[in-house]
Amino acid sequence: MRRKSSVAILVLTVFVVMGLADPAAATPPAYAVTDLGTLGGTASKGVGINVSGQVAGTSYTTGGTSHAFLYDGTMNDLGTLGGTLSDGYGINASGQVTGQSYTTSDAELHAFLYDGTMHDLGTLGGTRSFGWGINDSGQVGGWSYTAGGAQHAFLYDGTMHDLGTLGGTYSSGLGINAGGQVTGGSSLTGDAAGHAFLYDGTMHDLGTLGGTISTGLGINASGQVTGQSSTTGSFPYHAFLNDGTMHDLGTLGGAESYGYGINASGQVTGQSYTTGNAAQHAFLYTSGSGMVDLNSLIDPLASWELRQAWGINDAGQITGFGLIGGEYHAFLLTPVPEPSSFALSVAGLVGLVALERRRRRGCWV
Repeated sequence: MRRKSSVAILVLTVFVVMGLADPAAATPPAYAVTDLGTLGGTASKGVGINVSGQVAGTSYTTGGTSHAFLYDGTMNDLGTLGGTLSDGYGINASGQVTGQSYTTSDAELHAFLYDGTMHDLGTLGGTRSFGWGINDSGQVGGWSYTAGGAQHAFLYDGTMHDLGTLGGTYSSGLGINAGGQVTGGSSLTGDAAGHAFLYDGTMHDLGTLGGTISTGLGINASGQVTGQSSTTGSFPYHAFLNDGTMHDLGTLGGAESYGYGINASGQVTGQSYTTGNAAQHAFLYTSGSGMVDLNSLIDPLASWELRQAWGINDAGQITGFGLIGGEYHAFLLTPVPEPSSFALSVAGLVGLVALERRRRRGCWV
């Protein structure tokens, strides 16, 4: 009887130590959070992320201006095209970054491609252009003003190509995939409505979730697109995933949500209002779990409030920005491998019980 009691006590001890007596306490966070810091200022924002977990974005500097950055373990200031400000948006597997920068004397705002040096991509004839996405071939998707003052989407592959519109006067390119397909938004004939598009040599109208306005922001290698669309009229907006059909991803309980990034698995990142429109939180959408508040997937003791999730890579790493220590900082979320805690607990328990029995028999082998 004494031997059985000792073994029972040992069993209970193992369960308590392993946290199995309190399953909630044993549940680890799904993501580890890395604060990417700033370029010396008080705020930064992560937008693009590549397969290696390098991040492109924008940060305030010590001088109070904003500069594009490349984060590779350290936040590197990419400088400007001669002006005071620059912004980083897209990054490819080689660490090339695209965005926009003011030129000398802040005369114009031009798209750039950074590969160790910041190259001016020019415009479609106007004074402004913006680079938003870049693929592994160095092709850039974005938008530019034309000589006539219209705003048109472009594809840059050494030359800036005007992608036209869906019949209206303006369009914007906002995402590009490995095959050079571009997504964005364009006005329709008469400019009374604007729809998300997918360009693959021809600009295809992706429609809406029932309203009059939609915009595509992220596109993966399969041509799946995420963005946002009005559900009735021009409000409210909901994040969508388009895989040939436009699917409403819902919200985190509030009125609106916005899809920003999508990876090869169809996981979507973005931002949504919470219940009662009390806050705007970063989300992750998967087909299995739906839209989940990313704040519920990190250690609550990390003291972060994740506000927007912009980019997601195929490894599931996510970048965006959130509030920490009273400042908005860029973050990198890295999935934490799911531990086989139960299997390890049982294995350890069996081993310890066996050890106790051997010890009582005087046998240690």
